[in-house]
Amino acid sequence: MENRWAEEWFTSKGWEPFDFQKECWKQYLEGKSGLLNAPTGSGKTMALFIPVLMEYVRKHPKTWNKPKKNGLLLIWITPLRALAQDIQQAMKQVCEEMGIPWQIGVRNGDTSTAERQKQKRSMPECLVTTPESLHLLFAQKDNHQIFKDLQTLVVDEWHELLANKRGVQVQLALQHVRTLAHEPLKVWGISATIGNLTQAHEVLLGKSAPILIVRSSIKKDIRVKSILPDEVEKYPWAGHLGVKLLSKILPIIASSQSVLLFTNTRSQTEIWYQKILEAKPEWAGIIAMHHGSLDPGVRAWVENALHEKKLKLVVCTSSLDLGVDFRPVDTVIQVGGPKGVTRFVQRAGRAGHRPGARSSIYFVPTHSLELIEASALRHAIEAGQFEEQVPLEDCYDVLIQFLVTLAVGEGFLPEKIFPVIKKAHAYEGLSTEKFAWLLEFVTIGGKALGSYEEFSKVEILSDGLHKVTNKKIAMRHRLSMGTIVSDPMIQVKYMTGGYIGSVEESFISKLKTGDVFWFAGRSLEFVNIKEMKAQVRKSKKKTGTIPRWMGGRMPLSSRLAALIRDELDKAANNQLSAIELRTIKPILQLQQSLSKIPDKKSLLIETCKSREGYHVFIFPFEGRFVHEVLAALVAYRISVSHPISISIAMNDYGFELLSDSPIPIGDALETDLFSPENLMEDVFSSINESEMARRRFREIAAVAGLVFQGFPGKGIQTRHLQASSGILYGVFETYDPDNLLLAQARSEVLNIQMEKSRLEKVIQRINQQKILLLNTVRISPFAFPIMVDRLSRNSLSSEKIEDRIQRLQAELLA
Repeated sequence: MENRWAEEWFTSKGWEPFDFQKECWKQYLEGKSGLLNAPTGSGKTMALFIPVLMEYVRKHPKTWNKPKKNGLLLIWITPLRALAQDIQQAMKQVCEEMGIPWQIGVRNGDTSTAERQKQKRSMPECLVTTPESLHLLFAQKDNHQIFKDLQTLVVDEWHELLANKRGVQVQLALQHVRTLAHEPLKVWGISATIGNLTQAHEVLLGKSAPILIVRSSIKKDIRVKSILPDEVEKYPWAGHLGVKLLSKILPIIASSQSVLLFTNTRSQTEIWYQKILEAKPEWAGIIAMHHGSLDPGVRAWVENALHEKKLKLVVCTSSLDLGVDFRPVDTVIQVGGPKGVTRFVQRAGRAGHRPGARSSIYFVPTHSLELIEASALRHAIEAGQFEEQVPLEDCYDVLIQFLVTLAVGEGFLPEKIFPVIKKAHAYEGLSTEKFAWLLEFVTIGGKALGSYEEFSKVEILSDGLHKVTNKKIAMRHRLSMGTIVSDPMIQVKYMTGGYIGSVEESFISKLKTGDVFWFAGRSLEFVNIKEMKAQVRKSKKKTGTIPRWMGGRMPLSSRLAALIRDELDKAANNQLSAIELRTIKPILQLQQSLSKIPDKKSLLIETCKSREGYHVFIFPFEGRFVHEVLAALVAYRISVSHPISISIAMNDYGFELLSDSPIPIGDALETDLFSPENLMEDVFSSINESEMARRRFREIAAVAGLVFQGFPGKGIQTRHLQASSGILYGVFETYDPDNLLLAQARSEVLNIQMEKSRLEKVIQRINQQKILLLNTVRISPFAFPIMVDRLSRNSLSSEKIEDRIQRLQAELLA
């Protein structure tokens, strides 16, 4: 009966339910939990919202169309606030057209106080919320009353949450809610395609849950079209090409009804918006920007204007990656390599965001070699090769926050909450000893902080209940909840006084005393960090490392890196069937004549001498993050046996070692330069691992509630947060060396920041490859972008960087 009723509604809309939707309805109505895997824009929301309504009608055959206070029946978790409004509107429309008088509420950081109070008095049947806002409900008094009638919990975009601390929040919330609901909870995840769907199912539902993955048979028709330059420069460099192709992009925008133009950074978004407006001033009013730094009201206006077909173009970042249903959008443009297959497919799916519609995405290279990435992406989509999302484990900071949250609310009994926590994938290995440490930490601050009252947050009442009774502590905790902590900036200052500017602390944390880096056109020697400022002195050295800002920090995925190596293997064997490879044939031919195009069985190493000094270029094609660690490792191992001053630079394709004297790379290779022996010990010796852990600890301390980040509108300055967390780190090192948060900081540096497992695989692969050590008479096309990246960030010359690069190109081709 319910299926016919739902299908009749679909028919009234001119739709036909897909098989995967019917399968979800069937499995849900049988009381099962599972994971739905379907492409963007295929009707995933209706696959799981409709059966919830079906069940309600079945349970209330005579009163389902009459308003009543049912309490909270469905929680729908979404990672982005922008998604919440769209999902709410879609659900409201369904209920209105079906005659079901449900209230659909939204609760996130943008929800007004009045709306929150209204929900507190009477919860809607369905609540669309974020992981953080769901945890805030646990901090309310008598919150068990909120969840007692709950029947279903749906986690939307689970692939986006799986591999971060917000995903850990979801795991804890899910297990806790299960203990509060009077009926067995049905749990469903919605995920785009990822490389480890079975593991995604296991993390959400538990190892003991039967595997139920409903897969859509709909293959999203994605057409990738590269914007090809009329002529390719034989010496390409990053960043220059994208805007130069604007004349080819404007007709695409003009002929489309509505376009999303994705860039990888907020600064690029600003630049592209301005360039398009300069070229087409008559488009003022019908083009807009959308990124995370804009006011929420502005973002909401842009989203609504897209819905209402008032905008022709929105230039945006990842803020519009996820499933907001912008049906008017028929074209997507990607500027620069997206660094991941899944991200590219997600963005492509914004076009034709409806079942059966084709998605067209145009790839705009920012330099000619990025066309290799375009070809790799097309083949990945055709073959269905997607990245894996690796779930986190042992996030003690998130668990401490959760325990205090429960204590702020109704309190908890350790013997009851411990088995609940153990059911969450992230804490399956939590021992009773570590749990006891965590309890001691939240009650008295652990071994090191027991003398400080502000860290004694949770009291143990006479009946054993752990509860926060201090109103100030409770208020501060509610204001500090969440796991998103921004990467702060550190000011750079001369020892003699005078500020130079600011760089990200993640860059400064890797420097040792005496290291030289280029910043603001100056050669600077790092001295120390004092009062949370990086102190430097002028250096006469002509080489040094270069700061990296968030604009270039998006890591190349291991999946896409492997696909790029596949494309190069084709080029090495002269298999240029892809249009992108044919387009850059002049570059490939010059690379082959000057050096080599490495196949998958080879590692290319080039040496060259220029007016700057002696260069060594190594090309693992594994991504900037891995190359940063590899470059430091190689430089360290060379310097151990051959004392020499080396500076490094890198991009996604390789890295450069540069010195004023010849670099003995041949000798180093003979002594097994890439040996896996003592790998991590040498990595730690090559970088300031202790300082990296100290910096990582700042985020952990914020999540765990050890440092208060300020009241709304009165945030505490970054340097104070850094100082507070730095002091705590030192205290723990001295007086509580077994502190679990210290261990977590070191683990995150190793496994997240330095990608230990990926680094080990790269070393293993290199040891199976043939080393091609070639001396080139001049810089090769593959090496040129690395050199230009270094020059463009730090140029001592008064000559414009574009002019200087063009002069270098001319010299190399002479």
